[in-house]
Amino acid sequence: MLFDDSYRTIESPVEGLFKDRGSKFLAFAYPIRSEQDAREYLAQLRELHPKANHHCYAYRLGLDRNHYRANDDGEPAGSAGRPILNTLYSQDLTNLLVVVVRYFGGTLLGVPGLINAYKTATLAALEQATVVTRHLYDRYELTFGYESMNGVMQIVKEMDLTVLEQQFEISCLLRVEVRKTQVERFVERVGKVEGVACKYVAD
Repeated sequence: MLFDDSYRTIESPVEGLFKDRGSKFLAFAYPIRSEQDAREYLAQLRELHPKANHHCYAYRLGLDRNHYRANDDGEPAGSAGRPILNTLYSQDLTNLLVVVVRYFGGTLLGVPGLINAYKTATLAALEQATVVTRHLYDRYELTFGYESMNGVMQIVKEMDLTVLEQQFEISCLLRVEVRKTQVERFVERVGKVEGVACKYVAD
């Protein structure tokens, strides 16, 4: 059983700016739920800033420290993506993407200068953010006949589940989000309602 399913992230997208010796570092932070979200935001920024020299980024997903990506996008190795990622760790934030768009100002900053610039730009964006606590969820699909409806809806109500999709036709289908810490209890309760098929749905 999972001990904790809560995590800290930001409520909505924010931006920050840092300048050093003519170079501009524009930081964009986005709450995300998947790698696909990260790819889409990155593609949008590349379109918005096609003349920028670098689009360096890092994202982190989930509660462990193993689901992350950091990219230097042409800057010296370890001078951009890793400082962004380390800032997410130090702020204890996850399910978050930060992209720092750099416009080169003509003066080389050196690796220490770059590390400082990417870290400071990231912090400048995060200082604008409202930090919120969210929860990790699993998705389940329930299929059942009308005779099982009352039992299923009682579980949905009592466990305060978010309904993502519902179809009430010849047979009924319900997709719900269940907090990870409640999954065991949820599956156990659904199993006691006759005529219900319960299936885990991957994101």
